[in-house]
Amino acid sequence: MEKKIILKDTAGLHAALASKVVQTASKYNVDVRLEYKDKVVDAKSILGLISLAIPSGKNITIIADGDQAEKAITDIEKLIG
Repeated sequence: MEKKIILKDTAGLHAALASKVVQTASKYNVDVRLEYKDKVVDAKSILGLISLAIPSGKNITIIADGDQAEKAITDIEKLIG
């Protein structure tokens, strides 16, 4: 399952926000990834998320596989979308 969203945080995907994404993604027993500019990283990896260097207003894709994929995507979208 995947969903395209726009990163709305005015500071982009900064360390504090990346930490919240990792905490949220880690609550679920699913494989969660974020894709930006053809680069895909594990949403449970703070270094991976920060390496994307996503500025505010850019399109990203949340990809999740597993029983709770929809819930994980919804919760991550609430944080960054």
